[in-house]
Amino acid sequence: MVRFLARWIALLGFMASFSSPLLAGPEVVVYSTRGESLIKPIFDLYTEQTGVKVVYLTGEAGPLIARLQSEGARTPADMLITVDAGNLWQAADKGLLRPVKSRVLEAVVPDQYQDEDNRWFGLSLRARTMVYSTERVKPAELSTYEALAEPRWKGRLCLRTSKKVYNQSLVAMLLEHNGADKTEQMLKGWVANLAAPVFANDTALIEAIAAGQCDVGIVNTYYLGRLQQQNPTLPVALFWANQSTTGVHVNLSGAGITTHAKSPKAAQALLEWLAKRSAQEAFAGINMEYPVNSATRWDPVVKAWGEFKADKLNLSIAGQRQQEAIMLMDRAGYP
Repeated sequence: MVRFLARWIALLGFMASFSSPLLAGPEVVVYSTRGESLIKPIFDLYTEQTGVKVVYLTGEAGPLIARLQSEGARTPADMLITVDAGNLWQAADKGLLRPVKSRVLEAVVPDQYQDEDNRWFGLSLRARTMVYSTERVKPAELSTYEALAEPRWKGRLCLRTSKKVYNQSLVAMLLEHNGADKTEQMLKGWVANLAAPVFANDTALIEAIAAGQCDVGIVNTYYLGRLQQQNPTLPVALFWANQSTTGVHVNLSGAGITTHAKSPKAAQALLEWLAKRSAQEAFAGINMEYPVNSATRWDPVVKAWGEFKADKLNLSIAGQRQQEAIMLMDRAGYP
């Protein structure tokens, strides 16, 4: 009985953190798939500058989107922050995000990094591109994602699992460019060239290249940045894919205001602040990403990777064609 009461007291305390009338001052409630170490410093800075408290709950994208859907009009969440345009598209497609009219956001967020109906906006960018062994591969050997399916890479390629949304979005964009037949053939070539079973995360993949288990792979740029901070002599480097064709695949971390937000104006003010230069340096820099606001300085490690040509397709396609991409990956035997 004592344990039962203790659990109820803890639950009531958690709920009260969102809705207690005793809380002083304005606040915004955020559901975020970005970890606490990445968002807490940003939210603390916002509270310091504006006096508005940010209450947040962190978790995985799937469960948080499902939670928003289940809560409906009862949700305490004013904003959803998540990684990958595919996840943002899913939330918008389920009717969980509202359109936002904002001159601030329109001025600083490029068209390909925002929803066509203004239901979500990118806040930071990451390229999903090639990494290679500086000891066993020359940059001149590399060119495109599609070329990694060629026989010369047999037994030399490492990939992350197809179950991760980052790869699903990459394949969805390649599907838009190349069509189903060519994309399926590319995927089969990737699978045939694998040097090892697929990896659960990009960090392990990069470490496998450094250890000589494989020679080339595809990762999000910030994973390499984290490892380079720890070990500047890591024998792995970036290669910007598809520079002579479509441009490298760039995805994002972004946000939208929930359909049933209790404080939509306060949420929009936070969203606009996150897109401004002062916040962008911190929001992108903490995770070694690119700021979506082009007026913002890049982190020195990120800047050292150099300029690149990015794919100009609107990232909504990553969500729209995600299921097709998953079916193709499954059919090609990509685990």
